[in-house]
Amino acid sequence: MMSANLLVELFVEELPPKALKKLGEAFASLLGDGLKAQGLAPADAGIVSFASPRRLAVHVAGVAAKAADRAVQQKLMPVAVALTADGQPTPALLKKLAAVGADASVVPQLKRQPDGKAEALFWDSVVPGATLAEGLQKALDETLAKLPIPKVMTYQLSDGWTDVKFVRPAHGLVALHGSEVVGVKAFGLGAGRETRGHRFESAAPKIVIESADSYAAQLREQGAVIASFAERRAEIVRQLNERAGGLKPIDDDALLDEVTGLVERPNVLLCRFESEFLAVPQECLILTMKANQKYFPLLDAAGKLTNQFLVVSNIRPDDASAVTGGNERVVRPRLADAKFFFDQDRKKTLAERVPGLAKVVYHGKLGTQGERVERVRAIAKAIAGMLGTDAGLVDQAARFAKADLLTDMVGEFPELQGIMGGYYARHDGLDGSVAEAIEDHYKPRFAGDELPRNDVGVVVALADKLETLVGLFGIGQLPTGDRDPFALRRHALGVVRMLTETALTRRLELAALLQSALPAFGPLIQDPSTALTQFILDRLAGALREQGYTAQEVDAVLALTPQRLSDVLSRLDAVREFASLPEAPALAAANKRIGNILKKVETPVEARVDDALLQEAAERDLAAALKTVAPKADAAFEQGQYAASLRELAALKAPVDAFFDGVMVNADDAALRANRLGLLKTLHQAMNRVADLSRLAS
Repeated sequence: MMSANLLVELFVEELPPKALKKLGEAFASLLGDGLKAQGLAPADAGIVSFASPRRLAVHVAGVAAKAADRAVQQKLMPVAVALTADGQPTPALLKKLAAVGADASVVPQLKRQPDGKAEALFWDSVVPGATLAEGLQKALDETLAKLPIPKVMTYQLSDGWTDVKFVRPAHGLVALHGSEVVGVKAFGLGAGRETRGHRFESAAPKIVIESADSYAAQLREQGAVIASFAERRAEIVRQLNERAGGLKPIDDDALLDEVTGLVERPNVLLCRFESEFLAVPQECLILTMKANQKYFPLLDAAGKLTNQFLVVSNIRPDDASAVTGGNERVVRPRLADAKFFFDQDRKKTLAERVPGLAKVVYHGKLGTQGERVERVRAIAKAIAGMLGTDAGLVDQAARFAKADLLTDMVGEFPELQGIMGGYYARHDGLDGSVAEAIEDHYKPRFAGDELPRNDVGVVVALADKLETLVGLFGIGQLPTGDRDPFALRRHALGVVRMLTETALTRRLELAALLQSALPAFGPLIQDPSTALTQFILDRLAGALREQGYTAQEVDAVLALTPQRLSDVLSRLDAVREFASLPEAPALAAANKRIGNILKKVETPVEARVDDALLQEAAERDLAAALKTVAPKADAAFEQGQYAASLRELAALKAPVDAFFDGVMVNADDAALRANRLGLLKTLHQAMNRVADLSRLAS
């Protein structure tokens, strides 16, 4: 059966640049999967994605002109329903056969096979394989319906009546199997072999694609378009580094992807702005150049902003001075605005701005930003008291942390909140640790972000995140599914990281920390500690699994709701070491068995053993072993030597096995039964201090 490489291109108006990468990848993978599912492309077929500002395309290797026929066995119905007593087909069977495209002539060919407790009739048939035109049309329709379109656009087809919904209006469709056109349609467009190149620099208005394999080369040579998103991105990176001339372009993958989605054939040019603007904090200048102009600022070896930047142009004129000059003129007003905001903001101190926060609504049920600041101050003072941090500096940082929300610069660039507060704090002459704390109190802002640099910053950042979590959980404003408008998952991860990665907070206990935040809210909220503790531990569990710990190991440790999160890694390592011991499987299974026994007891069981009631040798041996092992395990546990604590438990394997082999726990004598349950309770407590070992049982 003939096979050849397939090329499909949908030519459209300019696609949203931030979504282009995902759209291109989805178009290629969905269409390729659709062909594979129908047997038109092999499971290991090579798939190449193309995505430029005006096209989505895919190249699929080894696509068949027609899929192979398939043998299919269909269950029809129970024999008792399908045939009469004398073996003739019933009306129900004839109706079913008609529904599957057969008639009474196939009845002799039907097979009787067991189906549960009864027999059923089955029909073996051959389903013809789909032709490429049929299969590609189906795959194309499904692909276009499933694309991750950020915002759908409605437009009319050329008939002036038919409405179509898609990301952008489509103007052309190419479908080539080898060098042959495949007759498919999309959005009222019939497939052909003509496409268009660069909007300004293509050699001809239309490019006739010779074959599926010549597509990329023809677009590059005749159309002045690098069709591959990945190749175009790599070319931009190459040119950025080349044009930087020893300086370093700003590292921003999102900006790089967006610019790749804006140009068809990149041309990177060097531009400059007046050095006087460098007096403005570089974060402001960098942000305005990136966000508003899509430029790449250049940094020196020390990471300091220079007055040079790179622009990625979509045209290659012989004389680029008009392009560079135009971009330099455009950026100047942006930088002037930033300088104006910075100068104006410094005319008013942070202290003078604080009262204004009382007029800014934070949440309908939690009051204003001013009230929120007071809660953060109260929580920060409580944490500072636990840690012995300078309460005066902590309070000052917490008081001024949100004041920059009322500045012009943050009003223009919300991403700079905290950062600008740090600059203005230094301008106001505040202590350096306070300025750093104000700048850092939103950290960590994202996965992998740095933690606050000093103790004051850690306390304020912790207080800020706790205020958000406790307050919103306290009024029932919990995340649901993918919706998390207040970024509570990110705040919880921030708390986890500060409690596990910062030496200052290692001795803080989670329950005490949450309780310390409650008084700041008064009657505004209900105590959310139980739900919030589980929420925080769930975030911790996810982070630990990403670090390579198994779900079983994580579950075993977090099942005990450890209060010092800084101990969790040590506990996990101890559990992993314990699991490698030959005694571990038997002890974990025994632990699980003990837990199940204790759960079934209706009255509370005390961890107490009366030696006088120990009748069987096996229970006496277990009690004696516990008296020896438990103190050693407990001592190691109290010293934080969790691995050593668990290693001590290995000595219990033999007496535990002997106990369950030779002792009846539920003895008829009530006193004897209670004593044996007390022995198991004592054993259970001794075994489960580091982790719930029953979670390791297979």
